[in-house]
Amino acid sequence: MPAPSTSLRPALVLWLYAAAIVHILAGLTLTWAGHSGLLDGYLQVLELAFWGADPVPAAGHEQQVWWLALFGATLQSYSLYMLALVHIGNRSKAPMVWGWLIAGILLWAPQDMWLSAQQQVWSHLWLDGFALLVLLPPLIWLYRHDRKKSRPEKAPNESNPFTGSAYKRVLITGGTGFIGEAVVNQLLDAGHTVSVLARDPLKAANLFDGRVRCFRSLSEISHDESFDVVINLAGAPVAGPRWTAKRQAQLIASRVNTTEALMTWLKNTKHKPALWIQASAIGFYGVRDASESLDEHASKGDGFMAELCSRWEAAAQPATEFGVRQVVLRLGVVFGPGGALLPLLLPFRLGFGGRMGDGRQIMSWVHRDDVLQVIARAFDDESLVGTYNMVAPETVTQAAFAANAGKVLKRPVWFNIPAAPVRALAGEMAQLFFDGQRVVPQRLTEAGYKFRYPTLDAALRDLT
Repeated sequence: MPAPSTSLRPALVLWLYAAAIVHILAGLTLTWAGHSGLLDGYLQVLELAFWGADPVPAAGHEQQVWWLALFGATLQSYSLYMLALVHIGNRSKAPMVWGWLIAGILLWAPQDMWLSAQQQVWSHLWLDGFALLVLLPPLIWLYRHDRKKSRPEKAPNESNPFTGSAYKRVLITGGTGFIGEAVVNQLLDAGHTVSVLARDPLKAANLFDGRVRCFRSLSEISHDESFDVVINLAGAPVAGPRWTAKRQAQLIASRVNTTEALMTWLKNTKHKPALWIQASAIGFYGVRDASESLDEHASKGDGFMAELCSRWEAAAQPATEFGVRQVVLRLGVVFGPGGALLPLLLPFRLGFGGRMGDGRQIMSWVHRDDVLQVIARAFDDESLVGTYNMVAPETVTQAAFAANAGKVLKRPVWFNIPAAPVRALAGEMAQLFFDGQRVVPQRLTEAGYKFRYPTLDAALRDLT
């Protein structure tokens, strides 16, 4: 990364810290200085807007002072949250945090400016415009900067497992997702050619600085087109709205329909790829007892997640009939910069960390770097065939995760979330947080793969 960007980031963060502190001081001033005469000029502007040339009753003046004090207290509270988010954004380098701050400003400013214009309080408009100029440009810069690169650079031979691999032409779906974006960037940096199937090709092209070919539909790809590898990661996030029948249909369509469309393309293309890497998830095994150790030979479980993963894998299975080597990765919870780890650690960073439910549910997780390493190994290692549990060797209880996160972040672990109300609100989706399964990477271990992050402590220390 160019040196100016590296030096600009801490300066902009310092600027935002200063802005948050100024907000706190302004809030204290509004709350406690209303009767001092310090704000008389501002109060006269407000009184003129509402009373005009008429004399202002004493009660009206007192009401303005009271309103300012109330607004000042609110501003103090907001400023503390802003200060906390700036601190979290600076430490975690997560673009989502800057996005939250941008969203808050864009929610507040237009309404404040509109209400001020209605009452012709022009000083408010000037103040709001100044605040937007002070806050939005650095926040937008930080969002874009941290989105492109949220971690310090490592040496190329250490960070990029695709370096040194024979040149490949790769077609990838889900290339703008949490795993897919990292895969695409590393493939490009290693000199491979990448094509991305995306719902928004323009957004995908901008994300990768125009270095990829982007398609909205497989029909745009000629039957004469040749790809060496297909990586199918497409799928809407399962954590989100309640799993209603409509939501379940959307989740299935985003995975199964996309994969079936790929199968149709594969059937018709003249040049078959040598390798097909297919994403799945350990949800295939359903909710299981913590004492049960699940390797790749374990049976399919019950519930929506098991059905979703089973149908997803089944939709990709016909690729093997065309002589394509297929590697299916059943992913655990993937930890990396941003992704699922950010919301999991946010309560700890704010001092409200704790276990979820009774804490005895098992978390089968994996560091994103290990996912990338296995994908890269599959490019050249033809012995990798079939289904693999893409999880770290160390499975932990949710309570153990909470204790480890608190230790690494040096935060208290005390705020426990009861399962019953969340299950009532989220329905079956609550399984993602309060249930689990003990999954082991037996086939990867047998293949001789050495995890870069085999323990939770190592993974958390790398990512926090």
